Amino acid sequence: MDDKRQAASDLLYTHWMNGTRIEDLPPELRPVDEAQGYAIQTLIERRSAEPLFGWKIAATSAAGQAHIQVTNPLAGRLLSERVLDDGGACALGANLMRVAELEFAFRMGDTLAPRAEPYSPQEVLDRVATLHPAIEIPDSRFDQFERVGAAQIVADNACAHYFLLGAASPPEWRALDLAAHAVLGIVNETEVHQGFGRNVLGDPRIALTWLVNRLSGLGISLEAGQVVTTGTCVVPMAIKAGDRIRGDFGELGTVSLSIV
Repeated sequence: MDDKRQAASDLLYTHWMNGTRIEDLPPELRPVDEAQGYAIQTLIERRSAEPLFGWKIAATSAAGQAHIQVTNPLAGRLLSERVLDDGGACALGANLMRVAELEFAFRMGDTLAPRAEPYSPQEVLDRVATLHPAIEIPDSRFDQFERVGAAQIVADNACAHYFLLGAASPPEWRALDLAAHAVLGIVNETEVHQGFGRNVLGDPRIALTWLVNRLSGLGISLEAGQVVTTGTCVVPMAIKAGDRIRGDFGELGTVSLSIV
């Protein structure tokens, strides 16, 4: 089984690096459930020469779940070498999804180790160091990622691709209602999209707590210093080469990226 998981991971990683895609994993390598998908995903960490940057959450809205035909959120790993500088550039290349997502991201100040009892939202928030505005540029290694199912999407690192972390928000964020907080996504300073924190499982803090407890159930610690990006609060914005993307999180800060 370990050899098959490694073969599945190798195949997906090769397509990721080459900017190519497949229809499905071969039947003999295909995970049958999310647990097997996460076991395949875990192997991607061996590819990175740097510590894991953090985690992403996919499918944090009813619309997002319906789009990829899943019934719950999915977790993926953020690799350090795929993290971009705020204000920098991202090569679109062979990206299939071609969207930008604006997200609330949390950097952890303490480690949350696996345990039998679920963590409460307050326990999780007490261990957060900083909040950040962020942009994710997702992608898939499947031609039709909408139909391959949760297990294969998880094995494919939950559509992780590039990630951009903005500067830390002022500490007053803890007193704000993040569910009601408005976010603007601006393309080329002319096209404006609005979203709210409640679009992310009802509240980005709820999404963060979900991630902590999902990792705990898998026997994985969320480490101090790691970042969790909680899913898009704005409907994913179509992008193309030459676009300039800016996320305006109001008093929480801004974040921007050029598509080349």
